[in-house]
Amino acid sequence: MLGFALSDDGGVVISDLGEANGVAKAVRALVNRTVKGGEEYVNPWKIPSFDSNGPLCCFMVGKEHVTFAFLRGAALPDPEKLLEGTGKSVRHLKLRCVPDVKRPGVKKLILEAAKLNKKDPPSGMMVGMEKRKGKAKKR
Repeated sequence: MLGFALSDDGGVVISDLGEANGVAKAVRALVNRTVKGGEEYVNPWKIPSFDSNGPLCCFMVGKEHVTFAFLRGAALPDPEKLLEGTGKSVRHLKLRCVPDVKRPGVKKLILEAAKLNKKDPPSGMMVGMEKRKGKAKKR
């Protein structure tokens, strides 16, 4: 059974993920190191997610890999051709082991996504955003 929860400091706690545990923890650490001042949370669909000037990325754990998705991935430069998907906005990459997370192109995608959100913040309100902002104000 997969387990995601918020810790007292607002971070995502990962538990009981089996082999994908290391990959999920590596993704979380990389995003937190790369995007200073970003927000980490579990969205209403129980998906670990990250915001920085709006929705940035999320990850989902499968049996054989971790899917790391960029909500505005179609707009990101991807010279290493890591991103998959054909939808209007979202693109993802499949990470099967910790060395996959450590590829330089993964960090570059995170940086580009944060840069895009800073330059041109997404419009509209994501589901659950008001609730999280309300909790943050109470702290």
